[in-house]
Amino acid sequence: MSIIVKQDSFIEAQIIDLVTRERGKALSRREWMHRLAGYGYSIRETSAGDIVETLPHHVEVCVLPAAMSA
Repeated sequence: MSIIVKQDSFIEAQIIDLVTRERGKALSRREWMHRLAGYGYSIRETSAGDIVETLPHHVEVCVLPAAMSA
């Protein structure tokens, strides 16, 4: 897996789509996090909102929409 250096809106849209699909399959937030880790992503909770980042380097990819953070 490569580290995303340059932010691209197309890649962000694909990642948001992946996160949304996996959230629909998961029964709990914990399972959702586990499923995302299998794809090499994690969600970091911040005061500004939840951020999707890569594992294991914790490179910020995009910000989750507020509707998905709930």
